[in-house]
Amino acid sequence: MASVYLETSFISACVTDRADTASLYRRETSLDWWATQRDRHSVFVSAEVLRELTAPGFRQSEAAMRFVESVPTLAINDEVLGLATLLVAERVMPGPGEGGDAMHVAVSTAHRLDYLLSWNVRHLANPNKLVHLRRVCLRAGLVPPQIITPDLLWDTSP
Repeated sequence: MASVYLETSFISACVTDRADTASLYRRETSLDWWATQRDRHSVFVSAEVLRELTAPGFRQSEAAMRFVESVPTLAINDEVLGLATLLVAERVMPGPGEGGDAMHVAVSTAHRLDYLLSWNVRHLANPNKLVHLRRVCLRAGLVPPQIITPDLLWDTSP
């Protein structure tokens, strides 16, 4: 069973009330993934995801927190913090290193997960960044997860 880190944009897509075409597609796809794929994977979030979901200005905070209440939370330890700082210093991820995209990648990498599921195609699920990310992580003795959008992670085995 593959391990999957649910980044904030995935959860946000599941609970959004936006009605534009892109938001509707992400919501439908994410909810379909949740309904059909969640039990085929070990899913996790981190304290960074929870922090982002409860940040002032996030309108769907209550719905988002209910959505993830049964999802295990991965620890943010010294290894995670060090890797997040390195990812920012090496310009793999935008700062700050103590939060955001660098933290999501660091948590999922340090905990040796298989996938990071995200709709953030600018900084996370961006094929143009993956070679640099992999190189930096390998120098640190770690292997990053595959960073992928929910529409590309489907287990169809019986």
